[in-house]
Amino acid sequence: MSGPDAGDRADARAWDADDAVEQLYAAHYRQLVRLSVLLVRDPETAEEVVQDAFVAMHGRWRSLREPDKALAYLRQAVVNRSRSVLRRRVVAARHVPEPVPPRPGADEDTVVAERRTHVLEALRALPQRQREVVALRYYLDLSEAQIADALGISNGAVKSHASRAAAALRTSLGPLLDSTHETEDPS
Repeated sequence: MSGPDAGDRADARAWDADDAVEQLYAAHYRQLVRLSVLLVRDPETAEEVVQDAFVAMHGRWRSLREPDKALAYLRQAVVNRSRSVLRRRVVAARHVPEPVPPRPGADEDTVVAERRTHVLEALRALPQRQREVVALRYYLDLSEAQIADALGISNGAVKSHASRAAAALRTSLGPLLDSTHETEDPS
C-alpha cells in the first residue's frame, strides 16, 4: 500500500514502540540494571547493558511476535548481553593479580564488607548458568517459569541449576556461615 493511510499505520506502529519502550523503561529499568550488576559486577557496565537491550528491543519492536512478552525479551537480552561482557573480560581477568586477603581484627564495617566480598566471590565461582538462575530467583524473585523463559531453558533445568548452585554455595560459604553464627549474640 502507499499513500497517507500506509504512512499513518507505520507512524502508529512506531509510536506504539516508543510508548511501549517508554513504559517498560519507567517500570523495569532499575530492576534490570540491578540484575545486570549482579551478573557483571559493575554498575556502569550494567547500565550500558540494559540501555543497549532497550535500544535493541525498540529497533525490533515491529518484529516481536508477542509484544506482551517484551519484559521477558528484555530480561533475556540483559542476561545475554551480560554474558557477552563476561566473555570479553575472561582474557583481562587472567592478567589480574590475586586480591589481598582481609586482615584479621578488622572493625565491624570491614567485617560486613568482607562477608559481602566472600558471598560475591562464591557467586562468581558458580558456573554461569547457575549464577544467572540464582540472581533471577533470589534477587528478582522470579518464578521457575519466568526464569526458564528469561534464560531460554526448561523448568527442570532451572530446578537443577538452582539445586546445584545452592549446594555449591553451602559448601563454599559454610565456614563463613559457621563463623557468623558463632559471633552472634544468642540473647
